[in-house]
Amino acid sequence: MLQNSLKIGHSSHVVTLDVRPQLLDALSALRDRVAAARFPLPVPGAPRARANRDELLAQLDDYLVPRLRDPGAPLLAVIGGSTGAGKSTLVNSLVGRRVSEAGVLRPTTRNPVLVCHPEDHHWFSGMRVLPGLARAWDPQQEPADDLPAPDDTPRVLRIETVDTLPPGLALLDAPDVDSLVADNRVLAAELLCAADIWVMVTTAARYADAVPWHLLRTAKDYDATLVTVLDRVPHQVVSEVSRQYGALLTKAGLGDVPRFTVPELPESAWGGGLLPATAVAPLRTWLAQQAQDPAARQHTTARTAYGLLDSLKARMPELAGAAAAQYSAALRLTSAVDSAYDGEYARVRGRLQSGAVLAGDALKRWRAFPLDCTAGELLDALVESLGALLLCAVTAADERVDDAWRREPAAAAPGLADRAPSVESSEHRIGLAVRRWRRELEEYAEDEVRELDRSVAPDPEVVAALAATGLLGGRRGRSAGEGLAERIGAHGALRLRDRAGRLLADYLDRVMHVERERRLAPLDAMEVQPEPQAELIAALSVLLKER
Repeated sequence: MLQNSLKIGHSSHVVTLDVRPQLLDALSALRDRVAAARFPLPVPGAPRARANRDELLAQLDDYLVPRLRDPGAPLLAVIGGSTGAGKSTLVNSLVGRRVSEAGVLRPTTRNPVLVCHPEDHHWFSGMRVLPGLARAWDPQQEPADDLPAPDDTPRVLRIETVDTLPPGLALLDAPDVDSLVADNRVLAAELLCAADIWVMVTTAARYADAVPWHLLRTAKDYDATLVTVLDRVPHQVVSEVSRQYGALLTKAGLGDVPRFTVPELPESAWGGGLLPATAVAPLRTWLAQQAQDPAARQHTTARTAYGLLDSLKARMPELAGAAAAQYSAALRLTSAVDSAYDGEYARVRGRLQSGAVLAGDALKRWRAFPLDCTAGELLDALVESLGALLLCAVTAADERVDDAWRREPAAAAPGLADRAPSVESSEHRIGLAVRRWRRELEEYAEDEVRELDRSVAPDPEVVAALAATGLLGGRRGRSAGEGLAERIGAHGALRLRDRAGRLLADYLDRVMHVERERRLAPLDAMEVQPEPQAELIAALSVLLKER
């Protein structure tokens, strides 16, 4: 029967690893909120937020949730470090035989290798930890080093079992954290997120490099169980290098971190051999103690788990703040579109009322009507002029949007910057809309004519042309209203004008709305919403309450 908690001896007090279902539920809910958070807009802090979210998800999926669900699972010690630090040779030497390919060619560790006791195989053959990696047991399943891996090759975790490792302990040889291959760097960071114990390996030549120190500080920030290995140290300078490295660790607040030194030996060269058992015995003994001594094991798991849980107090509000910044930027982008389209909408309404459509060719046609211009030709000219006016308004609105977005860093997001509006597509949509308006206007005209005495009923197309001219022509179109009243009566003319006016207003609204939504569609597709900020904080609050 699974106990509700595991009591852990820790100096003068007892630490309890809480594995209650309520805590796991709260943690799972928080994990889902983190997974749902999106940071697509390139605002300040967005790259950091994306990296933090990915790292947090990896730590929750690969370590914290599996550890709390299965507190009795083997400890996983991830061997990480820089290129050429000798990680694979160290792993091979710890288990007493070659299980991980080591060599001078870089990058060496393409697919990570996990080594465990045969009794522990079932803990890692499933997807309990590192669910994003396929499993392989046969070394031949890995791609040959001299062949490029296809882009769609699944990432593989190779599992080796050896009876020289104590039950309850697994070692994972990770890719180089500073690998030239970007995917290897990402995978190395992901694997460290799955660790109960971080084993950071560096060399006498590179112990002051920035990369290992970044990882050491990260482990300190999360209060993870950490051990360092100073590898390949020439025997002439062992004391001096060890002293300097220890001073650097102390200065960084890591003076209490267990530290092991491995001398440079002939077997270290080219990564070809196994180090003598005596060279790695202190590290092997320490790791075995963490797995086999109940108090040490429980302290290790509690420290790493609670260090990660405690780190959420700062990391979740930071993610929530980044989500708020995303929404704020999305609102600015949306506001720029709304402002531009609202302004052009008001301007085009004013121009319609002033009779701007009855100009150019449309005005010539009206002056020639009905002697030298048919009703159909006049309607064609009016529809073309109306379409041109609306297209000008939409184009002007888009130009105003472009100008505003140029001053907004968030507008450089992929999907926004590379989706400039097409004038041709707008022209096509607007052309369809004004032609539909004309057809409906002609149907209204037919309705009015149908009410008249058939013997005196005018041509519906003439009625439609006069109605359109009166509606769109301003002062220049007044005589069209008079001609319309003569043909269908004052009441009919007033009724038709009102219906046609409402129809025109409806189409104007529709055109501007469609074009505004078209401009906002790429931004809407990014689904930058206000909810993630509150949801992240609420999920953290529930988790802290359960703690």
